[in-house]
Amino acid sequence: MKTVLSCLLLLGLIVAGVLVVKGLASPAEPSALSMHPSNYKKPLVEQISLSSPAHARTVYLEDFYRTTEETSGYVTSQGVKVFYQTFGSGAPLLIINGGPGMSSEGFIPLAKEMAQGRQTILFDQRGTGHSTIEQPNSENITMDLMIQDMEAIRQHLKIHEWTIMGHSFGGMLAGYYAAKHPSRVKGLVFSASGGLDLQLFSYLNITGRLTQMQQDSLQYWTSQISQGDTSHHAAFRRGLALAPAYLHNKKYVPVIAERLTQGNRAVNELVFQDMRRIQFDCKSELRDLEVPALIIQGAQDVIGLQTAQLTKETLQHSEIIILPDCGHYGWLDQKEAYFQSINKFLASLSS
Repeated sequence: MKTVLSCLLLLGLIVAGVLVVKGLASPAEPSALSMHPSNYKKPLVEQISLSSPAHARTVYLEDFYRTTEETSGYVTSQGVKVFYQTFGSGAPLLIINGGPGMSSEGFIPLAKEMAQGRQTILFDQRGTGHSTIEQPNSENITMDLMIQDMEAIRQHLKIHEWTIMGHSFGGMLAGYYAAKHPSRVKGLVFSASGGLDLQLFSYLNITGRLTQMQQDSLQYWTSQISQGDTSHHAAFRRGLALAPAYLHNKKYVPVIAERLTQGNRAVNELVFQDMRRIQFDCKSELRDLEVPALIIQGAQDVIGLQTAQLTKETLQHSEIIILPDCGHYGWLDQKEAYFQSINKFLASLSS
């Protein structure tokens, strides 16, 4: 059970994730390298051709995503300085990245893209990114503390209610927040969500989607890392082997591979340890939730459609959209349909 749970890190792990091989780091999310404003015009990732490295090309995030007004800061929550960023202005939309154990850095392009006519908000979950904890342990890394962090941000920004969008593990955290603070939620977006309980772990098999060559490469680089190779090269090569499991369009493999190098395995394991401790299941608390919800997922996602369907059956005011030819990252595999669907839903909340 512990090994299967760790696999979520590789998903974006939620990224909601998935790590079936011990030692793999969190997975999936959109961007790969740091795109903090101070690093603007920094390459997103070298699109590496394994067969012909000479054909690599550089992709810049600003070539694909819009720029917008942004702010950032810290709020103190239960002894931890939690980092947050905002983009744009208007109705607030909190975006929760996957992982666990991943910072929100990889979701900056997504937040900017969605900050047209609204305010999008990101935060580094405790123990990740700029929300540092000197010694993460089972006392300071829990689901309930992360919920308190979100509430601290809401109060600090003087927001009465907000819409929450969670991707992968972020969807699990979004559901948990809604169960604890339903009066503060205007709407919910579950993007490739890990679900409202631990059902996911009864069937999740990420490496089963890989070719034998990819599995061999994954095993080799995981072994190298476990034997002390802490280089970025080793982590990235492992990511290249694992990333195809999350994608329909393999041209994005280098993007996800880079993101997979950035996970904090210790935080990942502590979060899943806590989810087991509390027997994570917020379905009963959400059955009477009166707010609208959108469930959006790729038809080829590593997270099975049964998880999305269970969320749909639980939330009485929900709709589900399944994107064809799409894996775990809708904004990569089906960018236009993904954003159109979410923007249409968000617009309906204001009508």
